[in-house]
Amino acid sequence: MAAGEPFWRTKTLGEMTRAEWESLCDGCGRCCLHKLRDEETGELGWTNVACRLLDGATARCSDYANRRARVPDCVKLTPKKLAGIDWLPPTCAYRLLAEGQDLPWWHPLVSGTPATVVEAGVSVAGKTIREREAGALEDHLVAWPGRTPRAARPRTTKPEGRTPTP
Repeated sequence: MAAGEPFWRTKTLGEMTRAEWESLCDGCGRCCLHKLRDEETGELGWTNVACRLLDGATARCSDYANRRARVPDCVKLTPKKLAGIDWLPPTCAYRLLAEGQDLPWWHPLVSGTPATVVEAGVSVAGKTIREREAGALEDHLVAWPGRTPRAARPRTTKPEGRTPTP
């Protein structure tokens, strides 16, 4: 491995320190949205209904340290649990690295700022409904949390001096 490579390229998820593991979370809030699973087909359905601890304006957990005590079904993600989870969004760093992909341009560890998560359209900030105001979750099924926003896709640069072909 080349000297100076970032930790997520040189370590497996299981080799990472607690701080490195936690820094992989981009703070998008997508995993904090309620999901529904069809009992017959097993198909996953995303909603825009946020966990009661998610701050809808910032997409951050309002009580991260105590989240599991306050929300018993909140999952503490670990490398071991990751293998059995199929509901992480396609933009999730844990999922991407587990699948052998690299972190995207907008991830704070790459860009140097959490603002790019919003810029890329990955953050749920301003896109959610409060859990206590939602009513039936089935009424709030949406597709966007399970998709990669167009702005979040890899950036391509055109070679200098060339004009794109129509």
